[in-house]
Amino acid sequence: MTIQMTREQIRERAEGVFKNHLKYLSSGEIAAWTDLFHQEGVLDFPYGIGNFPKKVEGKKALYDYMINFPKHFSVKFYDLKFYPTEDPELVIAEFKSTGKHLETGNPYEQTYISVVQTKDGFIQVYRDFWNPMVAIESIGGKLEDFVG
Repeated sequence: MTIQMTREQIRERAEGVFKNHLKYLSSGEIAAWTDLFHQEGVLDFPYGIGNFPKKVEGKKALYDYMINFPKHFSVKFYDLKFYPTEDPELVIAEFKSTGKHLETGNPYEQTYISVVQTKDGFIQVYRDFWNPMVAIESIGGKLEDFVG
């Protein structure tokens, strides 16, 4: 017997996946974070600059890309707002982070807008709109170090 989910239940599931994404990143649970993605899941950075990747594809690549994040950054996410769409599996979220880079001690204060396509409770494509300059400044770098 197949149980059909309502649009609202599908939306709640998709938003729950997104909330878990924030929880796992802020707690450094990268394996659990990776498990939120489909096997061929994509993390897309439309505003990636220079040496920052524009796209990371597949669970193994996602894990390898994020595994060192908790060693470098301590962050907490807050002020989460969802913007419901016609597609209940599409999440549009706006939120902020506060934290620091662990080696430099520099602050990491970021504002994000994320567009996330889920399917059956897993992330298919995560489009991450954020300011790479905030990360560069937090690690003590200069833009010139990352471009050209």
